[in-house]
Amino acid sequence: MAFEKELEAFQRRSEAARAMGSPKRLAERKAAGILNARERVDLLVDHGTFEEAGLFARSIRPEAADVSNGDGVVSGFGHVDGRLVGINAADFTVLGSSSAAIHGKKQSFVRNAAAANGHPVINLMECAGGRIPDIMGAAGIGASGEIARYSRRRTTPAISAVMGLTYGGGAFTCINSDLVVMRKGAVLAVSSQMATSVAIGEEMDPQDLGGWRHHSEGTGFVHAVADTDEDCVAWVKRALSYLPDHANAVTPRTEFAADAEAAVAGILDLVPEQRGKTYDMRKVIAAIADPGSVLPIKDRFAKVAVTCLARIRGRAVGIIATNPMFKGGALDPDSCDKIAGFIVLCDSFNLPIVFLADTPGFLVGLESEKKRLAGKIMNFMAALELSTVPKIALILRKSFGQAYLNMGGGKSDTTATWFTGEISFMDPAVAVNIVYAVKREDDPERFEQLAREVSKDTSAYDLAAPFMAHAVIDPRETRAYLDRQLDIFSRSLTGGVGAHRLADWPPAF
Repeated sequence: MAFEKELEAFQRRSEAARAMGSPKRLAERKAAGILNARERVDLLVDHGTFEEAGLFARSIRPEAADVSNGDGVVSGFGHVDGRLVGINAADFTVLGSSSAAIHGKKQSFVRNAAAANGHPVINLMECAGGRIPDIMGAAGIGASGEIARYSRRRTTPAISAVMGLTYGGGAFTCINSDLVVMRKGAVLAVSSQMATSVAIGEEMDPQDLGGWRHHSEGTGFVHAVADTDEDCVAWVKRALSYLPDHANAVTPRTEFAADAEAAVAGILDLVPEQRGKTYDMRKVIAAIADPGSVLPIKDRFAKVAVTCLARIRGRAVGIIATNPMFKGGALDPDSCDKIAGFIVLCDSFNLPIVFLADTPGFLVGLESEKKRLAGKIMNFMAALELSTVPKIALILRKSFGQAYLNMGGGKSDTTATWFTGEISFMDPAVAVNIVYAVKREDDPERFEQLAREVSKDTSAYDLAAPFMAHAVIDPRETRAYLDRQLDIFSRSLTGGVGAHRLADWPPAF
């Protein structure tokens, strides 16, 4: 056979390159129940569809050539549930998947090709940080800075999974993504605890530095948490299903169950008549959305705000709601950041937004002012006003003050209210205290009389009379009403594609 020696060499080199790091490190991961980079890719893509780019790439440093298969990253393209995506899967068994010249070049190749051709990018991420000695010295750090890109226009979706120790460039890749899921036990931080202990003399547990609790409950950097590598990959695939391939496309409608309308019929039993009583808004959302279609986004962070991807009669939407179960539904600084970031996601990828409001306003006070509440409110408003996707605002019970506007009231394509709606500048009880200096405990009879006075003209019908609410609806009609409005405000002239004025918004957290 012609080229027999060359073919033999090719096969040998191919097998060696696919072997990744040392057998010892691969065995340690297997024993710990952690997948290696190629196993993660195999789990992500449809069988037989992965087209690798850079199999024979190695470190730019000759002395590292024999220990740098793929230079620590498995890159390429494959199909996920039939959709073509770009993939960068960190290989921690090779030099800790540390950031270096060829390592970065491979990842940039995938990102740039995906952006130019309209494909989402999936990052399965681990990273020991910048590679030493590659980035040491003036020339080292200078070259690293020259080739790096730390901003992205949201032309195609980027979804990242934090699947191990992820520092430096790996952390920045995740932060610059649209959606991030983190495996329990993984770490996301600028530098490792070793660098931190030397630099500032501070010893700490890696989980305290950048573990899943820290980022899902404290910083809001991650959108979801998973127990295992397999769960991480499953979440990535599910999240991708709500997003289009690129910003100039829309997510196709899907089929929905024949009994999908059943839950909304009992919605009146989920919301108490007395507005002082709390309830869980997530149950209301589940009743409105297609069964099983709700994907919570940042559900552990700023819990007073509910943000989720869902489907209504097969159509992918983003839902933003206030949850009276937490802080009585009063929005705080963190919730403003959470909602603004979610608006950026929806607007960038043509997802209509549904607002569900039941809020007494913003949580004012010393702590909120220390966290720059006024600025957060305005950032939230800027994202809302700049967004060009269809927006439907619906008031369930109360919607007071500036929060009425922030939750889409008068700022959406259409504003509606349940017949239970109550809309005003502030809670009547607060107004009585401020205007009349009367407290309920001091003079209950007078307090109630004044409260009735300031509560006049605050009903759903009072908002509808000047056509500031375009509809007052029976709560049981919510699902059908939203579906009709989504049809009306479908942006048919542009094929459902918005102007993407938020595409350059900085990392949306």
